[in-house]
Formats: sequence, structure tokens, C-alpha cells
Amino acid sequence: METQVTKKTREEIHAHAEQTLPSPEYVRISIAAAMAIGLKGGQTYREVHCDCVNLLLNYPEGCFANCSYCGLARERPGLAQDNTFIRVGWPVFATDDVAEKIAEYEETIGRVCIAQVQDPRAYRDLIDVTERIRRRSDVPISALVMATLLDEEKLMRIREAGADIIGVGLDAASEEVFYRTRGKGVRGPHSWVQHWQILRAARRLYGPYKVNAHVIVGLGETDRELIELFFQLQSEQIAAYLFSFNPEPGTAMAEVSRATITRLRRIQLTKYLIEQRDLPRQAVDFDAAGQLRRVHASAAFIEAAIDEGTPFMTNGCPDRNGKLACNRPFGSYRPGEEFRDYPFQPTNDDLALIRRETRAEEIV
Repeated sequence: METQVTKKTREEIHAHAEQTLPSPEYVRISIAAAMAIGLKGGQTYREVHCDCVNLLLNYPEGCFANCSYCGLARERPGLAQDNTFIRVGWPVFATDDVAEKIAEYEETIGRVCIAQVQDPRAYRDLIDVTERIRRRSDVPISALVMATLLDEEKLMRIREAGADIIGVGLDAASEEVFYRTRGKGVRGPHSWVQHWQILRAARRLYGPYKVNAHVIVGLGETDRELIELFFQLQSEQIAAYLFSFNPEPGTAMAEVSRATITRLRRIQLTKYLIEQRDLPRQAVDFDAAGQLRRVHASAAFIEAAIDEGTPFMTNGCPDRNGKLACNRPFGSYRPGEEFRDYPFQPTNDDLALIRRETRAEEIV
């Protein structure tokens, strides 16, 4: 009887924590990361290992931003604690317990990423959580920040707390798309200008490719806007991490279709050529609607890039040895669906499918 009562009490406490207890004492963790450090049981499709522990600050009110595609949006119906983020559940655990588990699994974890939400407490709590993890282990830490909450002094303090990489959710590929998905067009607090100010301030403080901008394919942008953004970020030595829009139920964009797999593959391929093969601007042509029409490169050049498989893998922060750590398994799609980005090196069978999806011969 005592054992049953104790178990029930612990379950009730945990349920209460998931609903009401805020950071910094508690954090949300992605399901895949919770499995990777022994906080949750389960097995992933194709036995994908999550190499980065993705954490999210937690508040009963949720997020005060109102991005039209985001599961944490202020105006999404329902309670904040019931909402998903990138269509994934994020259970809540005590921060110190998570930090201890990270230390325990340090040899198999490549990186930790701590994400802010739009809340006035989020800067203070980001520092607190970062310091708790750093006191227990030397695992590299990224801070995925809300630009609206920060300035240069706060960026310096985040670095002093132990983060070596800054990520900024730019998400939109142009100012106009940003306005109608993240800014005043959706009653949100975010500013395109301020996001770029924080990106550039972080680049000055943290160094080349120690800052990244998250960019989403499928928010209503053109291919030209995406590819011009890749060229701009590359010129400023800011990494571009590509995501595929995946509609979240209950959000303003819940009924918007995803980008076609062919469009996504071509964008992934062109981005890789820009960043890793020095593709010049004049090598890319667009039609009158701004969609990708031609990449002026040899078929052999394109085929070699596809054969690598790397262009189609998840973009994310590296581990201490420079290997991809943040592979976010199934962040943009469901297990069993076509891989939008591969959280591992694509196999020969995967590459055969990628070639069919890309239809590169039509744009070369």
C-alpha cells in the first residue's frame, strides 16, 4: 500500500509540474532527447539517436509571441502546457535532474541546446539553466534565443554563462514574410530589423559560424528570397539552418500545405552548393514568379553533391569535434513519412529516393 501511495504521489507531482511549474527550476525536453538520456523509454524509427539534448524554457503562460506557424503561439487554442512544438511533445522535468542526466550521458551527447520563449523571465532563466548544466559537465551548449529579448550586453553574459553558439529563429526568408508570419501582421512582438541586429551583434561577439539563423521553407516565400538569404548569410559567416514547415493543428497556418518534396530537395541542394561548393550568384536563375529555374553547373558537379547525401541531412550545431550533433529526429515530419531532412547519413537506398525527389536534371 505504501509503495502504491508513493508512486501515485510522484505521478501527481510530475503531472502538476508539467502543468504549472516554471523555469528555471523546470525545463521542457524533446521526447527524442529525453529518450537519449534515459528520462523516457522508447525506440526511434530506424534507430535514430538524438545527439543533442534540446531544452525549452517552460512557463504556465506559454509564449507571448504569436507566430502564425508555431505550436507555442499565444493565440493557439488550448492550454499552453498541452501544446506541441514542431509537432513534438516536450515533457517537463526538474532542471537539476536533466543536468545530472546530461553529465551521466556526456560521452554520448554531442551538444545541449537551450531555447528561450518570448517571456520577460527568459533571459534570466536562460543564464540560470546554462550555468546549472555547465557546472556539471563540459558538453557544448548552444543558446537558441529570442532576439526581441536581447541586446549586446546580454549576448556577452550568455557567453560567459557557458554557451559557445547562438541560434536565432529568423525563420522567414524576407522582411515581408516575417511581417505577416511573426511580426505586427499577426499581432506579434518581433521585428525583422532587430533580429538582424542581434544576429550581427552575436556574429561580432562569438565569431564566424558560431551564430546561426533558422530558416523555414514553406512560409509563403519564393525560392529567390530563400537563396538570396543563403548568399547573404554566407557572406557574413553566419550559418543557415534549414527547416521544413510542417503545419501544427490549431495554429493560424494549420491548413497551409507543406512545400513539395521536390522544391525542398532543390532548395537543400542549392543551399549546400552555395555554402560548401562556392556556387556564385550568377549561376542561379529564377522565373518571373521567383521560383528556381536553373542552376548553371555541370551535371557531374550536381551529381557529386547529391552522391554525398550531406545536402539533405539535418542542419544543426556541431559537437566538440565538429560533427553534426543537433540532428532533431523527426522534427519536420512523422516517423514513416518521407524524410524531409535526414538525421543520419543517407544510405544508398535513401540516395536513390532523393534523386527521384530532386529531379535535378530539370534545373541543370
